Amino acid sequence: MSDLFTKSRADAPEGFFACEAAGLAWLRVPGGPRVVEVRGVGRTHLDLERLQPARPTPSAARALGRRLAVVHDAGAPAWGAPPAGWDGDGFFGPLDDSLPLPTGAWADWPSFYAEARLAPVAEQGRERGALEPDDAALLGRLAERLPDLARPALDDSPARLHGDLWSGNVLWAAPVTSGSGEAAPAVEAVLIDPAAYGGHREADLAMLALFGAPHLDEIVAGYQEVHPLARGWRHRVALHQVYPVAVHAVLFGGGYRTQLRSTVAALLDDR
Repeated sequence: MSDLFTKSRADAPEGFFACEAAGLAWLRVPGGPRVVEVRGVGRTHLDLERLQPARPTPSAARALGRRLAVVHDAGAPAWGAPPAGWDGDGFFGPLDDSLPLPTGAWADWPSFYAEARLAPVAEQGRERGALEPDDAALLGRLAERLPDLARPALDDSPARLHGDLWSGNVLWAAPVTSGSGEAAPAVEAVLIDPAAYGGHREADLAMLALFGAPHLDEIVAGYQEVHPLARGWRHRVALHQVYPVAVHAVLFGGGYRTQLRSTVAALLDDR
């Protein structure tokens, strides 16, 4: 079997694979999580190392949490900043129907989340007929409440985010042998398929919770060992999940639209 895994699509959006490669390179920091290695990139393809799957363990999950905190702490130039080596908007969603992910430099997290995430996805939903005017109005009301709902996490600085860290974008694999003679872990987490940008550290953790990452409690515990989260972070998980749920509502409709409405309504009722 080849040691390469190739993602390809002849009609891929312009820059899709180059943006992904830039994101993978940006996430690779000393002490951070293992990131899948890029072997080659072109307009219509991305060549990656082929990983040997393994079963996740609690110790590997805790290690992922510690390493995720390290890459977050590596920081970003601004809220909404693209990964180094990429100067355009990013992409969010499946290759065959990804949505543009606005990048730029916002002064604070509420402004970024309102202007670069909630407003665009509301417009995308309107254009596709996936969201109703009432849905857009709900998202607009949520945007107005962000400074209040985000406290006391507003003092944080922009983190270096994976950006699409649902459980399917964390592969559990046999580790690369170092040849140092030291005992190696039986399995380690490997990050794939980022939508990297400068954002709030709680967003990656909220994505892991959205679709149920294995041993999530261990991931969070490991994270807190390196960088304790701001008071009340559990109450903000749903806030950070609004954007990915809204994207799913736009792309797939159905129950995601219902989930979006109930999530936003609950946040607006939280006094």
